[in-house]
Amino acid sequence: MLNERARILLKTLVECYIDDGQPVGSRTLAKQTGLNLSPASIRNIMSDLEEGGYIASPHTSAGRVPTPKGYRLFVDTLLTVKPLANPDLSRIEASLVPDDPQRLVTSASRLLSELTQFAGVVVAPHRRQQVFRQIEFIRLSDKRILLIIVTPDGEVQNRILITDHAYSESQLVEAANFFNRHYGGLSFELARSRLVQELSDLQSDISRLMQAAVQAGSEALGQNGPGYVLSGEVNLLRAPDLATNMERLRQLFNLFERKTDLMQLLDLGGRANGVQLYIGAESGVTPLDECSVIAAPYEVDGQVVGTLGVIGPTRMAYERVIPIVDITARLLSNALSFH
Repeated sequence: MLNERARILLKTLVECYIDDGQPVGSRTLAKQTGLNLSPASIRNIMSDLEEGGYIASPHTSAGRVPTPKGYRLFVDTLLTVKPLANPDLSRIEASLVPDDPQRLVTSASRLLSELTQFAGVVVAPHRRQQVFRQIEFIRLSDKRILLIIVTPDGEVQNRILITDHAYSESQLVEAANFFNRHYGGLSFELARSRLVQELSDLQSDISRLMQAAVQAGSEALGQNGPGYVLSGEVNLLRAPDLATNMERLRQLFNLFERKTDLMQLLDLGGRANGVQLYIGAESGVTPLDECSVIAAPYEVDGQVVGTLGVIGPTRMAYERVIPIVDITARLLSNALSFH
């Protein structure tokens, strides 16, 4: 544990570095902290902080910069979060009024980006599992079958199945009748789980057709899970702390394209209460080693349905970004719940 003087010096050093991006020397700390300490005492405390892994010395300067460990201690115990400025709060309130969910998600992502000048990301709400009323198989050729899916409200979706077995017209009628009789009115996901239990009662070639229908039906009705809306990633090209490392930027933009790792990280944020911070390597995602992710879950009618957040360099104004993420999540929840 750090003593009070070390905590004050670390807090001041992090705040100075966030403000101007320059390594902080003992003379600056002596002026900013107001502590009645000699330069030698300050240097000794800074040496202890460096030994503890909270700050580091860039080769080109006598000053010090915070490490991810230093940022973590600062955020967890030293940070004073500022109330959101009225213009920012009014802007979020005006933008997140009850509306189409997809437009709300896009607005929230854009707001997070514009207010922080970093990248804003919102994981789209998990869709409710859509049910189907009935299906029909139509033989196109020996091993090509048209799957017709009808939802309870009359929407029709078509998918072509390529099979490894040639089915007769009578087999297709039998399979569709069986499927509709046993699973009509369910979601394809629920039909999938029931089908696994009941496969032993079906002929093996018919069961393969059923499995193909379930897979295609899930995709047709959009049950492959939510995507996310990313805004302002170009802002990261302008962040001085990131712009000097083009290889890392390339990896970061590849991550945005790939989506899977970032989705898993944001999914973790969705399982937590309130705002979560991942600083540097804490995210477990290599391209984010020099970034921080601030994320918060949002809800519809009291149920968590997604996550939103900001991605930026580790040198960011946490006291300002944290309330932006927190309030955006709360107001998005309100707007979606009233839709």
